[in-house]
Amino acid sequence: GVIFLDLGVLAFKGEKERWIMSLTSLGIKNPSLALKILGILEIAGGLMLIAGFYTQIASIALSLLTFSELYIEYRDPNILKRNIVFYILLLSITFSLLLSGAGAFAIDIPL
Repeated sequence: GVIFLDLGVLAFKGEKERWIMSLTSLGIKNPSLALKILGILEIAGGLMLIAGFYTQIASIALSLLTFSELYIEYRDPNILKRNIVFYILLLSITFSLLLSGAGAFAIDIPL
């Protein structure tokens, strides 16, 4: 959850220009609005994972976001400056949370 929280904050601050360039290269009409939505979803999903609140629903949304970021990194690896292995690791973590559900100290019950 902390990783997604950090990625969401980076989308608003440190990596904003790189994200706008990558979204523009993908042909998205309004990249700044898409970046705001992406950042908000990553921050909200990260907080939900940390709190253990609707863990499986948050992991579905974060899996889709991670897969899209993996695709962006695959298309142009020079823009985001991350490794594809990083996104594969995040994707496997979100799939694991999707299948296993929340832990013993979470707020929700596995679906």
